[in-house]
Amino acid sequence: MTVTQDLSFITLITNASLLVQLVMLLLLGVSLTSWTYIFSKMFAVKKARAQTEEFERNFWSGGSLVELYQVVSANHRNNQAKTGALERIFEAGMNEYHKVKAITKTTMDPGAMLDGARRAMRAAYQREMDTLETHLSFLASVGSVSPYVGLFGTVWGIMNAFRGLANVQQATLAAVAPGIAEALIATAIGLFAAIPAVLAYNRYTHEIDRLAIHFETFIEEFSNILQRQSR
Repeated sequence: MTVTQDLSFITLITNASLLVQLVMLLLLGVSLTSWTYIFSKMFAVKKARAQTEEFERNFWSGGSLVELYQVVSANHRNNQAKTGALERIFEAGMNEYHKVKAITKTTMDPGAMLDGARRAMRAAYQREMDTLETHLSFLASVGSVSPYVGLFGTVWGIMNAFRGLANVQQATLAAVAPGIAEALIATAIGLFAAIPAVLAYNRYTHEIDRLAIHFETFIEEFSNILQRQSR
């Protein structure tokens, strides 16, 4: 008479040892957290890219930089969410340029005005990059560590499965199969947590690097414009 064992995922998880269940629970929590960061980062990067492209079109449209600065400053005061990263970098440069220009209006040192604006833009650039890169290190950690955590749960489960064979007179595959199957679920959950995190990390790192190139190029081009205006 053949006894069919219930090898459904729910049954295997509920029958797993306490340590393996804790590993599965940890990986499930990590996976849910990483998916939260993946979606939030997706919207943040998409929004930053759209705002950057819109501001670049306005900046190079040939309008007055003073008027553009006034619009950006007003939007920033009313609602910071309306301003993009590149707009805040531009605002920081123009703000510092006008401050130094007011202080040195008797000497009109072009070098001091340009250096002040450049430093302000670099500082704003670092703040924006730090914001864009938030949670990327978590995704990288999940992608690199989760498979090993799942493998630890698998090894522990297989050890328990083979230890259980010591009390069985006749060792058969049917006797050890449930223990091995429930242990392998831990590795599967670890891979389920790691693969999306790695893909998202690589994708968002590439997108943020492209934005960083846009920001750095704008800083250099805007510095050249300020240098010409200060002569």
